[in-house]
Amino acid sequence: MKVAIIDDEQHCIDHLYALLKPFGAGMEISCFGNAEEAIIGLEKLQPDIVFLDVQLHQKTGFDVLSAISKRDFSLIFTTAYESYAIEAFKFSAIDYLLKPVDRDDFETALQKAIDKVEQSQLHDRIKVLLSHVSTDNHLKRISVPSNEGYAFLLIDDIVRCQADVNYTHIFTVDGKKYTASKTLKHFEKLLEGRHFFRIHNSHLINLHYVASYHKDGYAILKDGLKLEVSTRRKEAFIKECGKF
Repeated sequence: MKVAIIDDEQHCIDHLYALLKPFGAGMEISCFGNAEEAIIGLEKLQPDIVFLDVQLHQKTGFDVLSAISKRDFSLIFTTAYESYAIEAFKFSAIDYLLKPVDRDDFETALQKAIDKVEQSQLHDRIKVLLSHVSTDNHLKRISVPSNEGYAFLLIDDIVRCQADVNYTHIFTVDGKKYTASKTLKHFEKLLEGRHFFRIHNSHLINLHYVASYHKDGYAILKDGLKLEVSTRRKEAFIKECGKF
């Protein structure tokens, strides 16, 4: 198994190397200290697992991913900044470790990488990741995990999300339904600040698709669907709708 460590700080490389040591039998470990070396090295090495630092001097790990042609490895980001690009990782469902890297977190992430749990549809998930860190106006997507793999949905196309115990049903503007192996709370937090509002314990809706509010306590969506708005959320819901 070939493992690549990409980091611009030697002590961080040394720490990851030490954490890998107990798993070292049969592992070929290569280290790269900047984006340019990493791009050349990854193309040549064709690794199975990559530990990729977010910040690499004046460039980023995202620059590395954008520049390489083959992305069929298990990818684990490392970052010293808790807020830096964390939203993008969550939208793309790509694993990351906060520095200084904790041994237990490392072992969990490594085992998932070895088992290729996080490798499924990685190329597409990296595209989602890159769209969120891009400064242009590309429409943003979200990676939705299911038992079959991942669906990649435009956030603006999501009409509503409905809770089903530990699963969530996601309904899109084209009439399709996707079932995600995550709770509604997960999507509420993920889509925070993206014009979504939780009107009820069971419903999270895209405010762009609200047609009206009925005095009996129901939101009427543009497709005619009526959904109950909980009493305690009514005032905030009406206020948020007024912004659109």
